[in-house]
Amino acid sequence: MAAEKMFVAGEWGDSASGQTAEATSPATGETIATVPVGEREDARRAIAAARAAAPAWARLTAFDRAAAMHRVGDVIESRRDELARTLTLDQGKPLHPEAHDEVAELVEYWRMAAEDAKRLAGGLPNSFSAGKRVLLARRPRGVVGVISPWNWPYTMPAELIAPALACGNAVVWTPAPTTTVAAVALARCIADADLPSGTFNLVTGPGPLVGDEIARHPDVDGIGFIGSTATGRLVARAAAGKAQVLEMGGNGPVVVLDDADVGAAVRATLTACFLCAGQSCTAGERILVHRAVYDEYVERLAAAVAAEIRLGDPFDEATTMGPLNNEPVATKMDEHVADAVARGADALTGGDRAAAFPTDLYWEPTVLTGVPPDARVATEETFGPVAPVVAIDSLEHAVELTNRSPYGLLASVFTADLTAGLRFADEVRTGWVNINESSNYWEAHLPFGGRAGTDSGIGRVGGTHVMESFTELQTIVITPAG
Repeated sequence: MAAEKMFVAGEWGDSASGQTAEATSPATGETIATVPVGEREDARRAIAAARAAAPAWARLTAFDRAAAMHRVGDVIESRRDELARTLTLDQGKPLHPEAHDEVAELVEYWRMAAEDAKRLAGGLPNSFSAGKRVLLARRPRGVVGVISPWNWPYTMPAELIAPALACGNAVVWTPAPTTTVAAVALARCIADADLPSGTFNLVTGPGPLVGDEIARHPDVDGIGFIGSTATGRLVARAAAGKAQVLEMGGNGPVVVLDDADVGAAVRATLTACFLCAGQSCTAGERILVHRAVYDEYVERLAAAVAAEIRLGDPFDEATTMGPLNNEPVATKMDEHVADAVARGADALTGGDRAAAFPTDLYWEPTVLTGVPPDARVATEETFGPVAPVVAIDSLEHAVELTNRSPYGLLASVFTADLTAGLRFADEVRTGWVNINESSNYWEAHLPFGGRAGTDSGIGRVGGTHVMESFTELQTIVITPAG
């Protein structure tokens, strides 16, 4: 059993207290490693290291930093199989259909950051005064703190860490405790790419201590957070006055209108609701289906789930869905499904935890019909393998239910009428809309985040868009001598 370490100031080591915790696999129930439990002192030490390293890192050219990002990508590529197996063991997602894909996408995040850094540009605006020249230069903020979730423990931190580093910041990262082993595996790749000491730091430990210290410390200039709305609000308050990118919860619907291709909508729902066992901020947390196609849709969806979603050992090639990652999310699944059934919903498939598995975290893929719009499974972020199907009467009804939610991250709509799809996009308050595509479809280089005034966060991740938050403009006015 491995004894994992933190990475601070270019060195691997234990927490200041020496305290450790056991990391247990949601797939097997076995203890797979011991991990250091950091405290505020560890976070402060990492922040000090980042602050010391930041000026020299910022002075490097964008091309030098890009070369370093490519080195990280090279190391990840050389360890693809090891990283995928670690991900399956620590997070629980199936090795063959999902873990290998996340590692492949992880490589792309570092390659993309490398190239985007070369293209990050300022400007040359006009001056009121003849003869003067004005330059706008993008400068790194300094030290960026990154707080990341457990559902995508490689790609979610990478979409913040890679661009923050590439545009000249030093980084202090604290990952979700339940996927610390995967986080350390990624940190090894970054460490082995030979970045200058202190440029990148990993501190593991509980969010209320380590994450809070990183968010509020005066030597941290910007915060990148991905996770739940409740935690994001705490981070936002602690980091008041700093640059913030907060990608938080979602409850975005999959809408199926009366003219939709029902077969395509069913196929997209499988991805929307059961990818990563439903543990995604862009999951199809509620399926709004027009009454004219409701019966056909639920019949075909139940049949597709029974035929294609195979819950099982995530290392087995036949498995398409693994366990949930942790007990709190499994308990929430219990509560939300029970609430829906109590309100009159029926479970066409699933409806309970699965028996005869190594842990109690395996939840049956579940299709609920007759779900009332105010059920918890249709109004909150369930984060589990469930498709709650709600009947709607019209496009206007779909828009009304979508906007009734406090969330505003992503929505998708299925319709043969492009005008109706674009009208839906115009009227819903979400940061992203997919037309005739799963809610779990997105592209890493495109701007992604919640709409203002919702509980889904602020700012945008994706390509150069997140770099705009992790840098700031400096205005330079030149008056030629003589």
